[in-house]
Amino acid sequence: MKQKKFQNEQAKLRNKFIKNGVKMIAPETVFFSKNTKIGKNVTIDPYVVISDNVSLGNNVRILSFSHLEGVKIESNVNVGPYARLRPGTILKSGSKVGNFVEVKKSIIGKNSKLSHLSYVGDSKLGKKVNIGAGTITCNYDGDKKKKTIIDDDVFVGSNTSLVAPVKLEKKSVIGAGSVITKKVSKGSLALTRSDQIEVKKYKRKK
Repeated sequence: MKQKKFQNEQAKLRNKFIKNGVKMIAPETVFFSKNTKIGKNVTIDPYVVISDNVSLGNNVRILSFSHLEGVKIESNVNVGPYARLRPGTILKSGSKVGNFVEVKKSIIGKNSKLSHLSYVGDSKLGKKVNIGAGTITCNYDGDKKKKTIIDDDVFVGSNTSLVAPVKLEKKSVIGAGSVITKKVSKGSLALTRSDQIEVKKYKRKK
């Protein structure tokens, strides 16, 4: 009985959103909550789960296999595929959260991009921030959650660990493969990378 009731509720929600102009290729694979809010010209691809307290603005696209909960998404935003947006997340207009990206309790500023393979938690990103692939915010020290602040126009290279609490000031650049533990000043380059060592004519031990 519970399953049938759930299915009926989902069918009603899907029909409501379709009538309101939401585009769904395979609506039977998309799941909503009763308090879901959706703006105009929104496209939701197959296999998307929208849990409690999600608000989508205008011109938003949610790609397949994404899971959203407790999220506010402004207009002109792309999410996914395979994105997980957790409670307390706000995506400002023009931002992008790509494939295999998880965001928790963070603000992603206007036109900022987390395109792939990243985790951002307890953070505030300004405008036009670029987060490279494999970048993570190390927000939990085993006892308390700490914050990461990234100002406007910051470029973070791939495979970077940002150890909170930490702040990256405007227009700074982080070299790929870095572990950042201290504040990075405005307009500067920061990197923590060991020198490459090469042993000539090396033979592996058997």
